[in-house]
Amino acid sequence: MSFNIDKQTLDELNLLGKFRHGSVYALFNKVKTSGGERLLNGMFNNPLTDAAAINARSKVFRFFQDAKLVFPFDVQQIDLMRDYLDTGTSGNQVIALADIVVKKLLADITRDERYKKKIQGLQATIVTLNKCYTFVEHTLQQDSPYAARLKAAKEILGDKRLEKLRNIDIYKALPVKTLAFYDYLLKHELREEMEQISTFISELDVNIAVGHVAQTKGFSYAKAHPQAANILTAAGLRHPCIDGAVGNAISLDHQQNLLFLTGANMAGKSTLMKSVGIGMYLAHMGFPVAASEMEFSIRDGIYSSINVSDNIHLGYSHFYAEVVRVKQAAEATASGQKLLLMFDELFKGTNVKDAYDGTLAVTEAFAEYNDSLFIVSTHIIEVGEALKRCENVQFVYMPTIMEGTHPRYTYQLKQGITEDRQGMMIIRNEGILELLRN
Repeated sequence: MSFNIDKQTLDELNLLGKFRHGSVYALFNKVKTSGGERLLNGMFNNPLTDAAAINARSKVFRFFQDAKLVFPFDVQQIDLMRDYLDTGTSGNQVIALADIVVKKLLADITRDERYKKKIQGLQATIVTLNKCYTFVEHTLQQDSPYAARLKAAKEILGDKRLEKLRNIDIYKALPVKTLAFYDYLLKHELREEMEQISTFISELDVNIAVGHVAQTKGFSYAKAHPQAANILTAAGLRHPCIDGAVGNAISLDHQQNLLFLTGANMAGKSTLMKSVGIGMYLAHMGFPVAASEMEFSIRDGIYSSINVSDNIHLGYSHFYAEVVRVKQAAEATASGQKLLLMFDELFKGTNVKDAYDGTLAVTEAFAEYNDSLFIVSTHIIEVGEALKRCENVQFVYMPTIMEGTHPRYTYQLKQGITEDRQGMMIIRNEGILELLRN
């Protein structure tokens, strides 16, 4: 079963993108190798949907973090090894030997670099395999959830032929026959094993990088529960890409599965929603989350409506784009999927009366689906009063503290419905009316 998330939600939460400013992917992309980056990409694009698999991956990351392991390989040597192994050779050992003899002759009488590259590639392979063996031997001395992968790598590296290769002195000239033998061995007889070692090194790269990010950022690991539990609880939950972000406690379950959020502009409502969505996505990957602790039940996917804009190409106004987005969420919910859905300022593209009626009607309708988890925010605090008839709705708000005529935002959730109405005061503070009158 795949985890469902669409492009709009990915963009609103800024989850992907190596070069996208402030993306969650960029936060974790501290890998050193191209193989590690491909593996990291795969993890980000394919969150897990099995609680046991998620918890197992989290334990591996936590082990690498606690062990403070350092990536032991030279990236240039890994690239040379990868290029060497990817360069094919004949499937016939005799023809492979003849090919290398020809390349050596050409190197002696011309400037042909192919023979030299083969030697450099094999030397890089020897160095990398030795470092890999040393790392595995050292790490196996510790009890860890990664022991099975370490033992599998050790078994490959312990092959008598590879052991003999690892003992070659790379600073001495390699006979052509020796070069041809290992060229054939590594690229044919042990091709699959060498691919496994390359994958293993990529895994080490990701595990070490993710563990280091968790350590430096003070992240923790969420505990996954089966889908039927229908819970999301977190303490100190914050946005992972904002330095000094304020943490908040969140608790949703079967009895109270809809969080109704109010607060002034700039009070932090949107950031809170993004923090929840990002935390849930990372948790499904088994990655560390920006929280002091977190538990969650598996979701079928995440759906957000935070930064809806008009669509000129389709002729959608802002309001109609909002309606289309809510319809998409309703279809996903009504299909029986168990989701996390977040709506920031429903129907802000229309008049206050319609926005009130629409927000109330849609929120009440979503609240009937208690197998999904919802967060709905609005400026229209009167909706909150009407929703009090729904037993599964909990009310929280982001407060604004007025210091004279200037607002200060704590970004700290409080129980209840806000009574803040500082919009006109902020307009006056900016001197807009005086500017227009003068």
